[in-house]
Amino acid sequence: MYDLIIIGAGPAGLTASIYASRYQIKHLLIGSQLGGTMVWASMIENYPGFDLITGVDLAQKMVAQVKKLGGEIKNTSVLEIKKKQDSFELRTENDEFYETKTLIIATGTQRRKLNIPGEVEYLGKGVSYCSTCDGVFFKEKTVAVVGGSNAAVTSALHLAGLAQKVYLIYRRRPLRADPLWEVIYETNVVEILGDGQKVTGIKLDRPYQNNQQLFIDGLFIEIGGKPGSELAESLGVDLDEKGFIKVNPNMSTNIVGIFAAGDVANASGEFQQIITAASEGAIAANSVYQYLKGGGR
Repeated sequence: MYDLIIIGAGPAGLTASIYASRYQIKHLLIGSQLGGTMVWASMIENYPGFDLITGVDLAQKMVAQVKKLGGEIKNTSVLEIKKKQDSFELRTENDEFYETKTLIIATGTQRRKLNIPGEVEYLGKGVSYCSTCDGVFFKEKTVAVVGGSNAAVTSALHLAGLAQKVYLIYRRRPLRADPLWEVIYETNVVEILGDGQKVTGIKLDRPYQNNQQLFIDGLFIEIGGKPGSELAESLGVDLDEKGFIKVNPNMSTNIVGIFAAGDVANASGEFQQIITAASEGAIAANSVYQYLKGGGR
């Protein structure tokens, strides 16, 4: 029996474990990808304490800190959670069972992908899913944003203040967001081109200005994401209209003993950054400590 099990090994889950260790909470962290989507970031320069660090390096440092403080990590996925009278029972993909008094769900979001040639090959080499994270690396360069929602348009506007030129490519018309000046409508990106080291262009499924190929330095894919909230929903945890877990300021949910943090929760208004996820993980761990100290009330 654990006092706490943290599901998800991204920055929210890892930080929650660090704080749980400091509070001497008997806990287990379960996650299939150590570091979560943080490991996709080729370079990070907006996380305090590091002028420049790769996502993989930052993830490794967080994991090392978790282990140094005595945190226990199981590198697997949770398939099922059952609510018992005063606890929760978890079953993993290895068919192992664990029981806990409390849960922190930090399962993040899964970014929707284009699933086209070059997308995986050039991830972190010009392909990005976060303009806030990576836009600064494309100053005075040519970039393209794929998508038609407010997230895509917001990214295009942000990049317009950095890049020399920004294309916004949307498969339909009109935009599902506020109007923007120049948009390539009714067009899909079908292939990402590169020289093996970095992105050099994209191929379109129809001509734009008599050319089906655009020469760009970076591609930002902003077609949304799906919160990893299925396990929470199966327990009756309240979700918002987009599928994010509804949390209170202390990261608690509507189910007693269940807390949520990071990109899967609605606390930061979809401002999905490593620092906000880490902050929410710390708050959640503190709330679990307070909950357990109060006898589970």
